[in-house]
Amino acid sequence: MLVLQRIGAPVASGRRRRRPRKAEAEDEPEALVLTRATAIRAFAPFEEEEAAARWLDEACEAEDTVDVLVEEGLELLNRALHAQALASANPSSRRGLAAEGAERVLIGYGSGEETAAGRFSEARRLDVQAGSSGRRRREEELRPQERVAAMLGGREEADACETLLLRARADLDAGRDREAALQLRVGLEALLAELKGALVDPGHEEDVGTLTERRSEVGDAANAALRGPLSEEQFAQLEELLQLAERVLRRRRVLRG
Repeated sequence: MLVLQRIGAPVASGRRRRRPRKAEAEDEPEALVLTRATAIRAFAPFEEEEAAARWLDEACEAEDTVDVLVEEGLELLNRALHAQALASANPSSRRGLAAEGAERVLIGYGSGEETAAGRFSEARRLDVQAGSSGRRRREEELRPQERVAAMLGGREEADACETLLLRARADLDAGRDREAALQLRVGLEALLAELKGALVDPGHEEDVGTLTERRSEVGDAANAALRGPLSEEQFAQLEELLQLAERVLRRRRVLRG
């Protein structure tokens, strides 16, 4: 179950302002409006509070368990955001949120009334910035700030395959296997066209050669996706080849410095 609540929302006026208002340079910005998202595991209730407290203690002692719980909540929230984007036919809607972008992340337990209001009987606050997930390590290796500056300054241009493969990863992580297969087909074709011979490196040549040899697997998965869900074998191939394509991109960025 997912509960969304706006916090600090200003009182809506009776009419919408259409003309800009005069502002002083010293004016302080207005308080930000936050949305509190509470993911409730209603399918697994505790029989008594002592069991819930024991679960919270044990869950917070294990980093892997904390990661799973956070990912479960984010997956539910991002599914809702995706559904909202489709329902509103809004292409500018956010593709997904990460824990690092949250003002705070809590894990806790409470009664039905408490959790429905975003409150807990007991909760623990997580330091999501201090984690060492694989994704965060990859970001640190790639030095994204330097590359953002280069792209904004016109010193570097992004390849089309980068955008397409990011979309494929977002779809695959969100459980949208069919969409991921279709995205990966065009993303892989773009990568082979744009990055073949981009580096004089044995690892790069080997990975690009493997992707070239196995491109038919991506095409078969994409064709199957047009008809329905993927098989377990096709899903495994999709994940493996997407990881290989991402490795090609990471290597190119690291070696270019």
